[in-house]
Amino acid sequence: MQLSVEISKYPLHSDYIPFIKSFIDRVNQHGELQVITNTMSTQIFGEYDVVMGVLQKEMKASYEQFGKSVFVCKFISGDLSPEV
Repeated sequence: MQLSVEISKYPLHSDYIPFIKSFIDRVNQHGELQVITNTMSTQIFGEYDVVMGVLQKEMKASYEQFGKSVFVCKFISGDLSPEV
């Protein structure tokens, strides 16, 4: 089953850009996912179990490395990636 996720990270820190960039960079290292980032959010598309595994791993790494953050996510079944 395919999954589409829109995710935004809100670090509870005044210097928030490196915190967000680190998460996006780590998610982009997973070549089995399609990742699209814009100024408002990051969209992730791929196989359900792969997407959920990557999010679990990378969100935990973010908390361990940077401390408190808020993640806001929308999960939609199916592949809603834009046609290229």
